[in-house]
Amino acid sequence: MIGVYVHIPYCLKKCRYCDFCSVPIDETAGRYRSAVLKEIALSKARYPNARVKTVFFGGGTPTALPAEDLCAILDAIRAAFPVEPDAEISVECNPKTIGFEGLRRLCSAGFNRLSIGLQATQNDLLKRIGRVHIYEEFLATYSAARDAGFANINIDLMHGLPGQTEADYLDAIRTVAALAPAHISAYALILEEGTPLYDDVTQGRETLPDPDATADMEDAGMALLEQLGYHRYEVSNFAKPGYECRHNLIYWHNEPYLGLGVAAHSSMVEDGFRVRFSNENSIPAYLKKLEKGKLPRAERILINTFEQMFESVMLGLRLVKGIDRKAFFDRFGCDVIETYKEAYDKNARFDYWDRTDPAFLRLTPAGMDHLDSVLRDFRERRLIDFFR
Repeated sequence: MIGVYVHIPYCLKKCRYCDFCSVPIDETAGRYRSAVLKEIALSKARYPNARVKTVFFGGGTPTALPAEDLCAILDAIRAAFPVEPDAEISVECNPKTIGFEGLRRLCSAGFNRLSIGLQATQNDLLKRIGRVHIYEEFLATYSAARDAGFANINIDLMHGLPGQTEADYLDAIRTVAALAPAHISAYALILEEGTPLYDDVTQGRETLPDPDATADMEDAGMALLEQLGYHRYEVSNFAKPGYECRHNLIYWHNEPYLGLGVAAHSSMVEDGFRVRFSNENSIPAYLKKLEKGKLPRAERILINTFEQMFESVMLGLRLVKGIDRKAFFDRFGCDVIETYKEAYDKNARFDYWDRTDPAFLRLTPAGMDHLDSVLRDFRERRLIDFFR
């Protein structure tokens, strides 16, 4: 069973903090649907036995394309691969990119989860990070999505924005939670080099909250979300019971997934070996290869057992539930704690491990706050002696 990710690189306007593979919609958009359809056909020949349990359209802003294009791509995936009857089929959208009729068309075609990029409820903050919408337009999109039939809706929020206060962030959480979405993604702004916002901050035209203030925002936001009935199941994701994002859980459980579209990444099993590959990261190169009947691969790497083990730790520790020790043993033939005993013991001194359920290796909230340093310890663990 695999997940399928479809990357749609187009948006109305690139946000000031964004370093994803995305571009304002241009003349290539008319050829993009055909290219993805060709990639699906070629992928079917490469993976004839693949079965699909989730599909996720991300971007960019997938709804920058007509709904008919997205539906055609989903139909092609269904024609190429057996898709589970209860598959989670998600699509990201931004306000102003789609209305009721488009949302109704997506819902009728089988899309059953919508992720709306809001980021903040204060219009001045939205303007400062380069969002093209205002809060009132988000409300219209959310209402249209409900009317169109979407019951499973995620809303994205950000903290650590320029000019944002803790009161702003908590007000945004309360305002969004009052709408009763099934899921809220609440993540910190990452200042990426090469973005307009990075230039503004480094040149003194914008000021971000200091790290302590951002950490306080995060802690206060997590407490409020739990109070409002959204349980934390991953570092930055909160859900009503039963509405955890099943597609993202594929990534965090280090299960196979197939990426389609420009710059998409995949992790698949080929001839018994785990391989990771990526597509061309420029739209012209991606289109050119497919128009010649070739898969748009840019890089392919064989993932050895050691790397698979570390990736399973790196991704699994993002989950509040942590790493299922039996599942790890069944896959790799060793216990995760014994294999990484030095790293485990080092972080035990800081009380970073939650020992309430010995069947799982999981971090305490304090440990999750120091996830990067914990993972560095695991990364440095040498496995040569264990596998000699």
